[in-house]
This record gives sequence, C-alpha cells and structure tokens, in this order.
Amino acid sequence: MIPPSWLWIPLTVFAAAAQTVRNTAQRHLTTELGTLGATLVRFLYGMPVLAAWLCLVLLFGDSPHPALTWSFVGWVVVAALSQMAGTALLLQAMETRSFAIGLVYSKSEVVQVALFSVLFLGETLPTAAVVAIVVATLGVVLLSPRPPALTGAKRSWADPAAFYGLASGSAFAISVVGYRGANLALETGSPFLAAAETLFWSQLLQAVLLCVWLLARKPAIVLGALRQWRVSMFAGVAGALASLANVTALALAPASQVRTLILIEVVFSYFVSRRVFHEAMNRRELAGIVLIMAGVVLILSTTR
Repeated sequence: MIPPSWLWIPLTVFAAAAQTVRNTAQRHLTTELGTLGATLVRFLYGMPVLAAWLCLVLLFGDSPHPALTWSFVGWVVVAALSQMAGTALLLQAMETRSFAIGLVYSKSEVVQVALFSVLFLGETLPTAAVVAIVVATLGVVLLSPRPPALTGAKRSWADPAAFYGLASGSAFAISVVGYRGANLALETGSPFLAAAETLFWSQLLQAVLLCVWLLARKPAIVLGALRQWRVSMFAGVAGALASLANVTALALAPASQVRTLILIEVVFSYFVSRRVFHEAMNRRELAGIVLIMAGVVLILSTTR
C-alpha cells in the first residue's frame, strides 16, 4: 500500500506535540538525574515501544525485511551519535535559561538541515521552501534573546544558553540528515518499515552506549533513572512516539520540509512555558511565533 503524499504533515505535527511532552518530562528529570540521566531516559525507556513497532510492521506489513547495508549502518551511526549530542545540549540549554528559550535556540537547525540536505543528499529546494525557511528562521531569531530591559542583564549570542542551543541545533541537523539518509539507503518500498528499522537500530546504539558509559563512570545516574521509572517511562514513550512519527515523515518527504513544519513545536513549547513553568512572554516573542507560523504555512504550500 502506497501512503498518501500528504501523510508526512500530520505525522510531523504529531511529532512536534509528542516532543513537547517529552521535553517537559525530561526537564523535570534533570533536577533529579542531571542532563545525562534525562538523556538516558529518552533512549532506554523508549526501546520497548520501538521494538514492538518494528515487530508489528514486519508481521503485518507487505514488505520483506530489507538488507542492512554498510551505507545504512554508516547513516545510522551518524544519526544516533549526533542525536545523543543534540539531546544533551538541548537539555543543558533549557537548564541554563528556560524551557522555551532553550528550545528556540536549537531550532537554528532548520537552515542547517536545508544546507546539509542539498550537500549530502542531493535534495533540491523550491523557491517557496527557501522563503519559508528564511521567514521561520527570522521568527526563531526574534524568539531568541530577550531585550536586556526585560531580563535586567545584558545578553548576547555568546552566552551559555545561546552556545548550548545553537550547538544542539547543529547536532540535530546532522542527525536529521542521517535519518533521512538511512531511510533512503534501505531501499524498501515501505516508509513505515524503513523508519522502524532505522529508528530501532539507532536508538539501540544510543541506549547501549550511554548506559555502558554511565555504568562505568556514574552508576548512580542509572540507578536514579530506574528509581524514577514512572516519569522516565512517560518521557521514554513520548520520545519514542515522537521519533517514530518524525523519522517516518522523513521517509516520506524531504528533510527541509519536515524540519520547517516541526517548528510548530515552538508554539507548543510556549504554551507549556506559560501554563506549566509560568515563564513570561513579550511582544517580540509573539511576533516571532507569528513569523514561524507564516513559515509553516509557506512550507505546506510546497506540498503537492
């Protein structure tokens, strides 16, 4: 069965909502487990969901198990390692400043995803997509540092929140291209099977590497993640669902389109920022949200 060409849109919106839930749960966990512990939770507790989904796709899907080529392995390693770095840097950015602002800095990935997709995957960008990326990125810029008069302190792109957020964006951009490349390398007729295979092996690698490292260096963090199993399971399941929807969307549409649309996560995160963490928002940030939504509308106009 060939999925409809527009399916990547609801998948991406769902991924954005699930990522907001996951980030909220992970931020609560950073207090007890630290950045590395909250990162481990995402990978470790999400594995049962990914394993179950892969089994279901193989049992009930129409496509046979694809051959796992060295090209696929290479893309998976790139995606897995860069996503680990991006997650840790994002959580550090949130801890340094605020939930919403930390996330916004990381969304500088959109421009980088477009560039890397053209360079490494040979994808082309229509004019409307380029305009959408520029408009949405301007929205991200408006949302980034708040005016000094509101914070009482001078801020710059060199502050810790900016550094961690921008570095997170770079790592996530590389990861997105890695996932897209792994999906294409499998050459299976089912985007659902390609995404399930790609995500299962990448997250298995992430969970094993981080768990082994923490057991050797900081075993108390692993024990803490096990003690906090209720919140950890919530974060892991939300993260797995977000990743499944996101990587499946990347199997259906160009990376630049998917990552521009997923900027709607910023709107979701500001809602959480106001309602859950009681963090203030000003007119400048509202203008940034408007520009991001305009970019989302433009990127949707490129869908045929």
